Amino acid sequence: MAALLRARGPGRAGALWGLRGRRRRSTFSVAVVGAGIVGLAAARELIRRHPALSFAVLEKEQELAHHQSGHNSGVIHSGIYYTPGSLKAKLCVQGAALTYQYCDQKGIPYKQCGKGLMALDSPYTGIVDYKQVAQSYAEDFQEAGGTILTDFEVTSIDMAKESPPGSEDGLKYPVIVRSKQGEEISCGHLLTCAGLYSDRLSAISGCSPEPRIVPFRGDYLLLKPEKGYLVRGNIYPVPNPRFPFLGFHFTPRMDGSVWLGPNAVLAFKREGYELLDFSTADFLDAVTYRGLWKLVLRNVSYGVGELYRACSLSAQVRQLQRFIPEVTTNDVLRGPSGVRAQALDSAGNLVDDFVFDGGTGSVGSRVLHVRNAPSPAATSSLAIAALIADEAQRRFQL
Repeated sequence: MAALLRARGPGRAGALWGLRGRRRRSTFSVAVVGAGIVGLAAARELIRRHPALSFAVLEKEQELAHHQSGHNSGVIHSGIYYTPGSLKAKLCVQGAALTYQYCDQKGIPYKQCGKGLMALDSPYTGIVDYKQVAQSYAEDFQEAGGTILTDFEVTSIDMAKESPPGSEDGLKYPVIVRSKQGEEISCGHLLTCAGLYSDRLSAISGCSPEPRIVPFRGDYLLLKPEKGYLVRGNIYPVPNPRFPFLGFHFTPRMDGSVWLGPNAVLAFKREGYELLDFSTADFLDAVTYRGLWKLVLRNVSYGVGELYRACSLSAQVRQLQRFIPEVTTNDVLRGPSGVRAQALDSAGNLVDDFVFDGGTGSVGSRVLHVRNAPSPAATSSLAIAALIADEAQRRFQL
């Protein structure tokens, strides 16, 4: 029996379904592994471009977009880390693609943005519930004829050895994808958007295991509701160009809450959303990778600082006070966490650009791996989906 994932919102009849148990079909022109926001956006884009083909999305969770963090795109940058001379250039370069207003120290709208030396004020910034966005992508995909198979954790990717008697499926759908639960589907081509598991899926398909994924957990604080008046807009610091992490920022959300943070510390489990989550396999995979040690040894002081702030509430609040001095430890509570799928190469370099990868041979030539889709992937999901669809068309000759 199908599992109900989400009832549609007001004004839209029907329901969104993911298929479990008995499958309606098992052969597809293209299968997409991963029902995160990038995978769903890519599947939606592909089926809109190629309505005559059959598409499936394979997701190991029973519910779509289970771990979408849901925070908005923050494009108000209030900088206090650099001297005014260098800061203006950094702000203008990083905000060149945005609609913004440059503010000097006197012009920063303090009640909305906090304090700083300079800032980019983006008055058109919006707040988005990304779980709802991802589910809407899934709805569009299914309404166009796509199939979503949940509870399908991919464990092997192989080529069909031969077609059954009287069938040409082995020639038309030669890629066999099997799940941990013992199910399998056949497809002509495979696209993976697996985030935290992108390197492992690449490896089992015979493609390069690098760049490797090292999980970093980001812990947020919550501003107490009675102090919500302190934050009336999105406030982001100027990020350190050496690292892809955003730094401590203020994020109002759709439900009226305000998230503060996050930090960035090594997670001991790829889906380690809780402080004590631990996986021996994931931990050993990370700490035995030479690229991680090269990164750590080059950035000891930064890493120690992040670990200290992860343990000390007052240390985190001091970061926030650089923007809004009125915030105190009495005004915050410990909140949720997210895990960043950080791509890292063997030289210890944090990969901060898009990486698409395939391979050679019978399987590799039919697979496209999205190895890295850097932040803000959720904000840019439609544009990234178009980029992925272009790459898939080129490689697969759809």
